[in-house]
Amino acid sequence: MKGTETTAKRFAVAGILGASLVASGCAHVNREELGVELATIRQEMAAGDQAVEERLGGRIDGVESRVDGVEGRVDLLEQDLSALENRFNVTVERMAAATRVNTPIYFGFDEADLQSQDQELLSEFSSIVMQHFPNALVTVEGFTDPAGSEAYNLRLGQRRASAVREYLVAEGGMNPDRVRAVSYGEDTRRQVVPGATRDEGQQNRRVVMVIDHSTASSEVAGR
Repeated sequence: MKGTETTAKRFAVAGILGASLVASGCAHVNREELGVELATIRQEMAAGDQAVEERLGGRIDGVESRVDGVEGRVDLLEQDLSALENRFNVTVERMAAATRVNTPIYFGFDEADLQSQDQELLSEFSSIVMQHFPNALVTVEGFTDPAGSEAYNLRLGQRRASAVREYLVAEGGMNPDRVRAVSYGEDTRRQVVPGATRDEGQQNRRVVMVIDHSTASSEVAGR
């Protein structure tokens, strides 16, 4: 009877763990690999062998612990990034697989040069990321206002994103293989002040940083 209760309990834990991974912020965990692992655990538990139950129960506990560890690191990362909100007026957004940092790094009309206050913010940002997720993939997204052609603005947005990437690598000490620059140009879906240019469109001429946690989170699936 005790063995039956233990088996039932372990099945319940396995089921709860699988559901919690999907429902929580760990949507970026490799669900296919983790699902295979949990299915294997359930199958082996069905054999009813006490030693197997104990061994596989330990595996479930280990997966739970790794999930909690990654989530805890994400919480600490976002807590430290949020501390920059008052100092630099940044905003931090939790996404399914990443953290987005909207910055007040704005550029002059048709320019791609960083200002001194931008450099201070980027130094703080790189220090925080390297402390919590040194292997995270960081994407710098560059944007423009709608003045000029779409093709030109894509190039200008790339110059802005590249300027930030170069600073994060050269001055912030981040791994060049883990920082990339992409341009969204004048993408109307991402304009802060739709249609605005010149002085009114300053907030459109910006960069956004996205921190992808999938490298660390894939460890939960045993990769």
